[in-house]
Amino acid sequence: MGIRKDLWKIFLVKQPITEILQSSKIRGEILDITRDLNFYCFSADPFGFEKDNTLYVFSEYYDYRSRKGVIECQSFNKELQLLSQKTVLSEDWHLSYPYVFEADNQICMLPEASRNHKLTLYHAISFPDHWERLCDIDLGGDIAIDATPVFHDGIWWLFYMSGYAKARKKQELHAAYARELTGKWTVYKNNPVIEGFAYSRPGGSAVINKEGKLVLPVQDCVTTYGRAVRSLLFDHLSPDLIQCSVGKAIDIPASLSPYTEGMHTLSAIGDMTLIDAKKTDLSLKGIGLQIIREFKK
Repeated sequence: MGIRKDLWKIFLVKQPITEILQSSKIRGEILDITRDLNFYCFSADPFGFEKDNTLYVFSEYYDYRSRKGVIECQSFNKELQLLSQKTVLSEDWHLSYPYVFEADNQICMLPEASRNHKLTLYHAISFPDHWERLCDIDLGGDIAIDATPVFHDGIWWLFYMSGYAKARKKQELHAAYARELTGKWTVYKNNPVIEGFAYSRPGGSAVINKEGKLVLPVQDCVTTYGRAVRSLLFDHLSPDLIQCSVGKAIDIPASLSPYTEGMHTLSAIGDMTLIDAKKTDLSLKGIGLQIIREFKK
């Protein structure tokens, strides 16, 4: 790993996600809601949930010194005043991309945990603080990266970048479906749905557009990891046939400077949108951290 670091921050945009995906433009007021960070840490992958007039923002908190991410939650009142901030899920392995959603009268979380070689679904025992493992989702031995679930037309769908070695080198978007979230999942017979570094890794919460079609934010990683977010429109979505088309990369507003070097998550929270944006940094602290790591090897 190099001494140049990606440093991510989380922002709240006062604009619906459907408008952003449709226009590929962020025009709403932008608020920086990231906790105080130092050079060694960042916050990324924000996902939102509304409950009892409170806005909850779940995200990855990553520390370069431990090389491990945990899941944090910030809560805000309707005036967007911070109420609390705490770690709500930590495992022995890296966690990120905490997709939080409601299903079967319970609140669930499906975090990215590919380093554990499992896709584990959690549910809230006491929201938002206490999460318990509900089940592991079997995708025929594949390792799912940034798995994104959505219930559409009576079917649970799961979109994910395949962790198979060959698939990961090309970057392939795969799909699976099930009648029940905790039931048996069937891998789509014509995987990959799409392949290429510009649109094969999920990057946020799926939404339904005005025409009733599913739209999934995906990451554009052509020149660098997390360069931008695009929309992936599903023109046809059924167990027998999936057809999709790709939208333009969403512009990163200049007002986010210096955090204008990438964006890789776009998720809905009510009629607003959560995004993350990055800058890269090269400093004496980074050089010192790398020297310490090399010395410990």
